[in-house]
Amino acid sequence: MAASLPQKPGMAGMPPQQQPHLPPSAASAQGQQPIPPQGALREISPVFLCRIGQETVQDIVTRTMEIFQITRATQLPNGVTQSQAMYQDRFGKLQEHLRQLALLFRKLRLLYERCVEMTTDLQEGPAELVPYVGEEVVSVRVEPCSSAVNQERKEVLEKVRQKNQEMKVLMDQMRNLLWDVNAMLTLRK
Repeated sequence: MAASLPQKPGMAGMPPQQQPHLPPSAASAQGQQPIPPQGALREISPVFLCRIGQETVQDIVTRTMEIFQITRATQLPNGVTQSQAMYQDRFGKLQEHLRQLALLFRKLRLLYERCVEMTTDLQEGPAELVPYVGEEVVSVRVEPCSSAVNQERKEVLEKVRQKNQEMKVLMDQMRNLLWDVNAMLTLRK
């Protein structure tokens, strides 16, 4: 990657067409090549890499869904002869999707490693992320709640218990109904 070049104030948000360039005489002296805008020389930001990583994850999910669709559409060999051409076509598609999936995972790994490399100064040590490791837990004095808060808590818990009981009754009724429907369908056959 190219090293970052400092930009003049007021030019960072300007599109390349509006940024000042060398006069035409200086550009012709360099072989008709105007200098590239300074934004092109900057390093790719970790945010941009994360966006590419997000798109890569979406591609991985899409490819995986396509693989599942192909395998779901494939019939198991149950004595019926399937055309060899159709089998080869599906097998080829599966192989291609799996190859692309492996490439996407490699790309995602490279993006991850590059982001970690670029943000090493922003990362915290594991001791800061995991609380109470190697430390004694300091007891915290908890003030007793007011009686109004305790009463409200009890009321909410009672409502939740009632709703759970109602849902359990409904689920039992639905289960019994489904069993009855399945039994009637079995008897029809």
